[in-house]
Amino acid sequence: MPRFTTKLFTDLVIWMIGFGLLNGASFPFFAYILGIEAKQVFTFTFWTATLTAGLVAGLINYTLVRLVVRPRLKILADHMRIVEKTIGDANFTGNWSSCSIDICRVPVDSNDEIGESAKAFNDLVEALFRAHNTEIAVSDFSKTLSSQLELDILSKQALELFLQYTNAMAGAILTESAGELVISAHHGINDPKTLPNSDYVRQALRTHECQRVQFPPDVQIEAVLVNFRPQEIIVVPLEFKNAPLGVVILAANQTFSPDITRLLQFFRRSFSLALNNALIHSHLQRIAALDTLTGAYNRRFGLIRLREEFNRAVRTGSSLGIIMMDIDHFKSINDTYGHLVGDRVLGQIAESTRQALREGDLMVRYGGEEFLIILPGASLENGTQIGERVRRLIADAVVKDGKQFIHFTASLGVTAFPIDNVEHELELVKHADAALYAAKHQGRDRVVVMQ
Repeated sequence: MPRFTTKLFTDLVIWMIGFGLLNGASFPFFAYILGIEAKQVFTFTFWTATLTAGLVAGLINYTLVRLVVRPRLKILADHMRIVEKTIGDANFTGNWSSCSIDICRVPVDSNDEIGESAKAFNDLVEALFRAHNTEIAVSDFSKTLSSQLELDILSKQALELFLQYTNAMAGAILTESAGELVISAHHGINDPKTLPNSDYVRQALRTHECQRVQFPPDVQIEAVLVNFRPQEIIVVPLEFKNAPLGVVILAANQTFSPDITRLLQFFRRSFSLALNNALIHSHLQRIAALDTLTGAYNRRFGLIRLREEFNRAVRTGSSLGIIMMDIDHFKSINDTYGHLVGDRVLGQIAESTRQALREGDLMVRYGGEEFLIILPGASLENGTQIGERVRRLIADAVVKDGKQFIHFTASLGVTAFPIDNVEHELELVKHADAALYAAKHQGRDRVVVMQ
């Protein structure tokens, strides 16, 4: 329709009054057609009355529109201004409190275009707050993880945030290590060791896509890994530059919200970057802790681990075995065959020693040809048995140099806490070292227990 002014309601009153006057002016003709005599309808009085009635009807219609429609449009406009002001202020202050969903929502009290407009506005406000909440979650997630380089702490913190923002009740993070998936963190999982063998985990890693598994209420679930009945499980693959890093597994007793996939995509990118940095940091720490020639831990790192294991043994009342080992006549090997051959001998001795140790035992290159072996949980008898096994394997080993076969032996001293009731871990080293020198004086190639 043609517009007369820049104001919709002013145009509306013009149209309604004009339409009312048109009806009033036309009414005498309709009356005449319907059979009323001309002398009764085509008079000034009758014409004035019909025009006045048309004008009044137009004004009444306009008034009704103002009373019924305008307040609803004003409410919608006012709430739009509140949202606009809140967004403008929040860009500088970060404060969204002036416009919560309850404050900014407008009432929907009709099933017409006005009601649809109100509903569309409410949907827009909800979408805005969902986006804002997602932004807060992603920012919180990234900020929490960006400064953390310790893999165990990073995984634990990340899992807590995954559970918090997805409302999952149980979850786990598996990370890749030497081609295998290992459990870095878990919560609410009864048997996390079985997770790396899950078909859904393998499929997520193979396809690089999230796997969502829903369980209808009428389906019986066997061998459930969690202590509640899950309705949905999500497996999120983690990767960096197409290289797999691991997976995140989340389980909930209800279906996840429709927006969860997009939220997880944001989390996935942030966590993958943080996880890649942590893995690199862990790898560099491991390299820095290792002696490059023998693959044993260096002295600095070894003494740190010895302190940790000693404190644990004191705290728990468990045993801690210590072996000091020195290669017999190693200077003669260097002088006779050269340092390159000496290095090969050191490498072979380290390899033979590793074959004799248990999982969790630590070998430390303590000096040039001297090694410290830390045996968590080992008694004096256990330490002696392990020392004998190390001695035999070294005595049986051989290094070939051209046509020559070089044999070598080692002497070992053993002690163990708490039978060796010391107050400091370095006293254990001192006592094991004294036993080692006793082995040297007794003829070498033997194991001597601290007396």
